[in-house]
Amino acid sequence: MADLKKIKERIAEIAASPKNVQSEDIEWVVTHLGNNGHNISIRRNDHAVLFRVGGCQFGLCHHNRGSKQIKACYVKEFLDAMVEVGVYED
Repeated sequence: MADLKKIKERIAEIAASPKNVQSEDIEWVVTHLGNNGHNISIRRNDHAVLFRVGGCQFGLCHHNRGSKQIKACYVKEFLDAMVEVGVYED
């Protein structure tokens, strides 16, 4: 289990290069937030993944099936949710 400091470092890494983020990076953060006491859920379908951390929801769509990177707009939604949860500051 990663501590909160490590999770915050990983979020900062994601924020530093939003065009080079994979869905696994965001899922790692959400999963470890759950291990640190946050109420989380992860739901999947063929086209998207919906995450909930506390009262914040955000999703990731898989537009380019051949590409592992997700679009920067979804990274922005993730970062906005992390600010609202209180584990990241712009």
